[in-house]
Amino acid sequence: MAQWHAAIPYSGNSATVCASDKATLLIHDKISCLKSSFVSQKFGARLSCFHGYPIGWSHGGITAESRVRKGIQAVLPSDAEKGGGKRGKLNKVVLAYSGGLDTSVIVPWLRENYGCEVVCFTADVGQGLKELEGLEEKAKASGACQLVVKDLQEEFVKDYIYPCLRAGAIYERKYLLGTSMARPVIAKAMVDVAKEVGADAVSHGCTGKGNDQVRFELTFFALNPELNVVAPWREWDITGREDAIEYAKKHHVPVPVTKKSIYSRDRNLWHLSHEGDILEDPANEPKKDMYMMTVDPEDAPNQPEYVEIGIVSGLPVSIDGKKLSPASLLSELNEIGGRHGIGRADLVENRLVGMKSRGVYETPGGTILFTAVRELESLTLDRESMQLKDSLALKYAELVYAGRWFDPLRESMDSFMEKITETTTGSVVLKLYKGSVAVTSRKSPFSLYRQDISSFESSQIYDQADAAGFIRLYGLPIRVRAMLNKDI
Repeated sequence: MAQWHAAIPYSGNSATVCASDKATLLIHDKISCLKSSFVSQKFGARLSCFHGYPIGWSHGGITAESRVRKGIQAVLPSDAEKGGGKRGKLNKVVLAYSGGLDTSVIVPWLRENYGCEVVCFTADVGQGLKELEGLEEKAKASGACQLVVKDLQEEFVKDYIYPCLRAGAIYERKYLLGTSMARPVIAKAMVDVAKEVGADAVSHGCTGKGNDQVRFELTFFALNPELNVVAPWREWDITGREDAIEYAKKHHVPVPVTKKSIYSRDRNLWHLSHEGDILEDPANEPKKDMYMMTVDPEDAPNQPEYVEIGIVSGLPVSIDGKKLSPASLLSELNEIGGRHGIGRADLVENRLVGMKSRGVYETPGGTILFTAVRELESLTLDRESMQLKDSLALKYAELVYAGRWFDPLRESMDSFMEKITETTTGSVVLKLYKGSVAVTSRKSPFSLYRQDISSFESSQIYDQADAAGFIRLYGLPIRVRAMLNKDI
């Protein structure tokens, strides 16, 4: 690749301009705004029209250039960025970016209203490579100065999913908290990126009706209370998809959408959620072609599949004896469970903001893991421990659902869950068949189950005659009340 070296009058730093299909300008350790005259001299008059748009581009640690050089791309500031926007002035905003309609129009909206540079941030939490394709071009076309992509899959599963799994956290009987667990790991990464790029604000595309706005912002508050938070859906005049599309057209932002209603989906390594369209009426059955992670149980194989899950201290470590990293293990179970139609849930839930909403969730691997851990606990936990753990799991799930991941209460409860599951070690064999998960075997070196005690045969440890005295004492309060009612 041919290179030109040009001296930049900025604290003695030099810039390297790489000639390729996408010109990249890296200014080491500092960020600098170049004048149009420099652009014109080096790249020709045609590139000088990109006033206010990035000359350089990176994936924030993904591309080869950024792995070799720790540089920050230079951008040309727009007039609004120099003097502030309609609603005030911010220096630089890190935006949670998906490349969809909402976040695509937020980029020019932030620049127009806050006169700021916009750093788009995308977290890879297992949503699939297809959703990451073309993000660089989309963000650039929207007017962002930089795109940062971070692979958070292992951190997501190890530090967020597994603690919830160990706690047995399920919200309102069905919801395995797929989106709820993902938001804090994404928001935490945004705070880190804001520090790296020197941003003074963060922004998200969550609506004012949903839970995610709370989850993002509580994480921001917990990790860096000095950051400004911009929530466009609570500020702008855009009221729906049609308005957003019109705004995008007005600001020349390419968005591959139509005005036709579609499902609102959120996908990560744990689950895939579906909302909107016909699902907004709880009386409607979901369409068969809506599902993406799981086959219809009616179309699943006619032969069951057995899978063995190895567990250590309440956390899964292996499949059929093969040890895997947290993300790899979950990914493999998603494939196994998906082909058997495992893990579909249709739920009308109570949102944190007060309204009810309906969602359909696909959690194949997660359903398998929850079943395995619960079944192993039936061997390793005594009655009182299990009952207390189950009662705390409800509160734990509520905290996670409400975005209070970094709340001291959840962290304290997590310490309890870690301690109580120290001996939840062993293996569970599950039978997968046409949407169902059934346990066929449980083993643990710490099992409290004793066949010599539980057997109907005679036992030296358990004398059946002892039960008579136990029943008399255990039933004494009931007996006393009955005597009172009968004046005995």
